[in-house]
Amino acid sequence: MLKRKRLVAALGASMLFGAIAAAPAATLPTAQVNTTGLAVTDATVKVGILHSITGTMAISETGSVEAEKLAIEQINAMGGILGRKIEIIQEDGGSDWPTFAEKAKKLLEKDKVAAVFGCWTSASRKAVLPVFEKDNGLLYYPTFYEGLEESKNVFYTGQEATQQILAGLDWASKELGAKTFYLVGSDYIWPRTSMKIARKHIENVLKGTVVGEEYYPLGSTQFGSLINKIKLKKPDLVFGAVVGGSNVAWFKQLNAAGLTFKKQPMLTISVTEDEVLGIGGENVEGLYSSMKYFQALDLPGNKKFIDAFKKKWGDDSVIGDVTESAYLGPWLWLRGVEAAKSFDVDKVVAASPGIKWEDSPHGYLEVDKNHHLWMKTRIGEWQKDGQVKIVFESDVIKPDPFPAGYQ
Repeated sequence: MLKRKRLVAALGASMLFGAIAAAPAATLPTAQVNTTGLAVTDATVKVGILHSITGTMAISETGSVEAEKLAIEQINAMGGILGRKIEIIQEDGGSDWPTFAEKAKKLLEKDKVAAVFGCWTSASRKAVLPVFEKDNGLLYYPTFYEGLEESKNVFYTGQEATQQILAGLDWASKELGAKTFYLVGSDYIWPRTSMKIARKHIENVLKGTVVGEEYYPLGSTQFGSLINKIKLKKPDLVFGAVVGGSNVAWFKQLNAAGLTFKKQPMLTISVTEDEVLGIGGENVEGLYSSMKYFQALDLPGNKKFIDAFKKKWGDDSVIGDVTESAYLGPWLWLRGVEAAKSFDVDKVVAASPGIKWEDSPHGYLEVDKNHHLWMKTRIGEWQKDGQVKIVFESDVIKPDPFPAGYQ
């Protein structure tokens, strides 16, 4: 009976992932698949999960942990990777960038993990990047980000700026008639660089005007002064990149001030279902988000993913863009390892470009040689129930992390 249950679980996972879920590969000798001293035995392989479980970023990163654990559980149900079960070592970055670097070093140098799934903010990614490059580790990074980066040691499973920021602003200009913009973000590298890119696009391509630009420290909860400035300037669009727990105060205070999104249109690149769970749907009704993924996507792969996620984490759980991107990481690593027939980082990296997943939860994706993914962008309008109505969908966009004219 136990063997039958395992077979059913494996078949279920295989059906969920279609083309990307090949039959479990044969168990090759450890000496053949692990020539660089990673934590691989004849029966197991260790990986790291590194996210903020505490601090201001926990509201955003908890879903990533849940998604990565679900993917790994499903891979194990199929027989594992190269015939080995995946074991997880989880570390908490604590919403503190030096802590992320410290934990990354532990995972790579002490635990010898074969891959790490983790980070959220660009600040945390920038903190760990020198560690991964020095120790030749492998990071699957799930967050939409500003681009302007490409590393041999990182696969970026979220959108870069040309896929999220530029496509979103083009939509707002065309569909909302936006000509004046107020830029708002949290005060660290991703929002600041994203707004630099946004400003150049607004001024040089859309021929619009930026009437205000402000940043607030992570964890900020007082936005009254900013709200008054927005009321005074009356921009056609507020373009936002406030992250983490600050979103709760930001949107509740906007609502309390009577600045509804029918009165003041806003497009954000940082609010997903995970944040809305804490903010409350009534506080974001009418807000627009630019993302590759929304839980409301009516796709066969997404329906199967949602069913599996809720079965694992509860019917009340929600799935946002970064959560879905985090879920992609273990599956893309699986495909890279099995194509390379090795856990060695250099071989996995060489084997990964060109990997395609036709029916991922967000639809078609392909790993580019620049380690980013080909994918679509969608614009979602938030409803009171905490889900979106999708109002725009692009064609598949080739990733371009170093767009000409935006450096």
